[in-house]
Amino acid sequence: MPTPATSLRRLALPALAVLATLAPVAQGVETGTLPAASVLHCGHLFDSATGTLAGETSILVRGERIESVQPGRMAAPAGAQSIELGQATCLPGLIDSHVHLSDQFSATTYSDQFRLNPADYAIRATAYARRTLEAGFTTVRNLGDNANESIALRNAVNAGLVEGPRILTAGKPIGSTGGHADGSDGYRADLMGNPGPDDGIINSPDDAWKAVRQHYKDGVDLIKIMPSGGVLDESASVDNAQLTQAELNALVAAAKDYGYPVAAHAHGAEAIRRAVLAGVDSIEHGTFMDDADMKLMKQHGTWLVPTIIAGEYAGAKAKIPGFYPAQVAAKALQVGPRIMATAGKAYRAGVQIAFGTDAGVYPHGDNAHEFELMVQAGMPASFVLQTATRNAAKLLRMDRNVGSVEVGKFADIVAVPGNPLSDIAVMKQVNFVMKGGQVYRQP
Repeated sequence: MPTPATSLRRLALPALAVLATLAPVAQGVETGTLPAASVLHCGHLFDSATGTLAGETSILVRGERIESVQPGRMAAPAGAQSIELGQATCLPGLIDSHVHLSDQFSATTYSDQFRLNPADYAIRATAYARRTLEAGFTTVRNLGDNANESIALRNAVNAGLVEGPRILTAGKPIGSTGGHADGSDGYRADLMGNPGPDDGIINSPDDAWKAVRQHYKDGVDLIKIMPSGGVLDESASVDNAQLTQAELNALVAAAKDYGYPVAAHAHGAEAIRRAVLAGVDSIEHGTFMDDADMKLMKQHGTWLVPTIIAGEYAGAKAKIPGFYPAQVAAKALQVGPRIMATAGKAYRAGVQIAFGTDAGVYPHGDNAHEFELMVQAGMPASFVLQTATRNAAKLLRMDRNVGSVEVGKFADIVAVPGNPLSDIAVMKQVNFVMKGGQVYRQP
């Protein structure tokens, strides 16, 4: 459920210009510099491969990668700094597979799009990225923006100009005229215009190829498509199918030509079916998926990214008069009560699940509440933690580098007080964050 796009924010150059001038904001940490070596002393370590908790563990980090992981207390090598974490539980850096870092919904969102410029959203994105990192999420998949500002943000983070998680971004989402990706929904006629493939709006297989190729030119990391209606756009339906099978087949074929994974926003059962048959990597939300969809997803190895928190948040805000336009509120009230039950059913059916929250629909930094909701949906705490580490790393095709605390992988490590297997709520209390060997938060 991305924030509403707008033709007034289509130019990315202001965002690039602003991000290129921003300086690091961490206190006590100089971005881009790493200690020669560090030894983390953890009271416990979550093993994302087995879903179990080990006892006292020492982790030697050299540069940006993990050099060794040993039980007990390791003596720090000469010149290495010791990081004492007491009885805290260390985990691999968390991964959120569905965020929107350049916006955050509020009661003024629908009017803000006529007042704010791409540069305004780009600057806000730097703050949201920092909050996400401090919450323990060291890698994210940004599934939709409006002016390619998340591409600029990713580049700025990679260059050490801005502090944030590792970002894989889809740039603008791809959908159909009047569909969930069409930012002109709800505009008066003289402002609607006729968005096309350059804007991510397609109406044929040929348009699909053009849109994917434009995304390649823009420099995205993956493709995000909109096969169904959505909650927060100003159209009428949340679950109707909005891309034909031929269009979906073309989108996925074009994406594969360029080596891109494909994430599919889909609430409705028919849209889910079409997307899975086309060969997408993941279904985002999946609110109204049926038993046949789940069976098909298992057959095709398709991932589900449930985003329960977004449904809960939107459903709650829909009860506040005037927070959303009337048609948006009606859709939110449909999805909110349903999305958790569907996620739990998909888990019991054996569908592959990766962690994702739709951050930006709710306030950035609150991502870990999704852990609590997944447990409420009937998923064991150990599995829930695996969805945000091992599983999400596989979905993002990054499991060689992230998703577990192992020798040779990036030193992305977070810590929480207490035992998250017995109290998942402690995941909202991350008090240590290391990304690539650099500390961004510590007790």
